[in-house]
Amino acid sequence: MSELALAVLFAIFIWWFSTGVVLLLNHLSRGAVVLSLLISSLLGLAALTALAHTAQQTTAAGAYCAFTSALLVWGWHELSFLTGWITGPRKTALPPGLGEGQRFWQSLRVILWHEIGIVAAGLAIVAITWGAPNQVGTGTFVVLWVMRTSAKLNLFLGVRNLSEQFLPAHLRYLESCFRRRPVNLLFPVSVTAASVVLALMVAAARSPGLPSAAVVGTALVATMLALAILEHWLMVLPLDTTALWRWALRAGRRREPAAPPRPVVLPLEADENLVRAR
Repeated sequence: MSELALAVLFAIFIWWFSTGVVLLLNHLSRGAVVLSLLISSLLGLAALTALAHTAQQTTAAGAYCAFTSALLVWGWHELSFLTGWITGPRKTALPPGLGEGQRFWQSLRVILWHEIGIVAAGLAIVAITWGAPNQVGTGTFVVLWVMRTSAKLNLFLGVRNLSEQFLPAHLRYLESCFRRRPVNLLFPVSVTAASVVLALMVAAARSPGLPSAAVVGTALVATMLALAILEHWLMVLPLDTTALWRWALRAGRRREPAAPPRPVVLPLEADENLVRAR
């Protein structure tokens, strides 16, 4: 098997498996969730150390290590968000009837600390790898951040599939930030721009005479971008978005504790007064 094909298969497997693991861990008991957060935090710190160690390596092994390390840092953020540990100052559903500006601001407050944490981690990775020859970890994290931000904006503006099945019970209020419609004007821009970048990366990976480490690194990052584009299409196509991770969702729901009562949707003024009183 060629180095290019192996890198693509590795990226696809780790994307599919790591997503399923995060979904599974998030539906375990409270004690298991706390333990998984502790382990994930330790892995995230180890991943930052690994990124610093591999930044100067120009080998295929260094590219794989940097790629996996960036995914571990990203996985820590995803788990911390889905468990409700790092979300935002607003933890209640949005009231109906908000104008678009207020709706955007209140939706941002739902995920604000999470977004700031991602930017901080990204800046840390950039600082660790600044000027180094191995930029696979940085490229991977940037692709994940840009494409996940695009996905969130598309969910806010409206898509066919909201994937609300992925949300645990304690984050059901996030559904009030989404809008269901066939497609929105941002979607074709997001997909087209990402596809152009992907085409350029594929062309670069297939350039004759390119060192094997560069081929592997470019293929890993390009595959992650291709999977992110696929995730965008799954938001608008009439397909079951949970099919690939049904094993994790089923296993998690069998172990999920009883869901707390759903939050009451309050008028905006009363809701803000309640938040300030707390």
